[in-house]
Amino acid sequence: MSDESQNRLGTPTPEELREQVERTHDGLGRTVGAPAPEGDLAAQAKEKAAVVREQAAAVGEQAAEKAAVASDQLREKAERAARAVKDRTPEAVREKTAQAAAQVHEKTGQARRYAAERTPDPLLEKADRAATAARANRAPLLAGGALLVAFLLIRRSRGRNR
Repeated sequence: MSDESQNRLGTPTPEELREQVERTHDGLGRTVGAPAPEGDLAAQAKEKAAVVREQAAAVGEQAAEKAAVASDQLREKAERAARAVKDRTPEAVREKTAQAAAQVHEKTGQARRYAAERTPDPLLEKADRAATAARANRAPLLAGGALLVAFLLIRRSRGRNR
């Protein structure tokens, strides 16, 4: 069989094969070397962001579940501890404690009413302003108080050393 007879049967000639390889090679070179279209990059970024959001949501759900479980366990342990203390405390002691708490609550209310009735209005206004200023400036007041305590302790210790 000659080359011509093979061509009639549908087999390409060596030259046709070379042209086909070159066309394929050129096409692949353009495809691989070409930058990806912007739409593809944006779509890929959106897909990646969606995956990350889903993962973050899953992690958040897991954290919330673990926190709920830990909270329930802590609550159960606290309730068991309270029951154990209550069970081990004699009834007489619990009654005395309840009476003492009621008395303290009553006396505190009496003292508050007495102070409110006996304190002059200008003094109440000044005390209210001072309390408001103290709440607004807690850090400097705490630092000043700590400094004063430190000064007094140093002075006291020096007085003992003499």
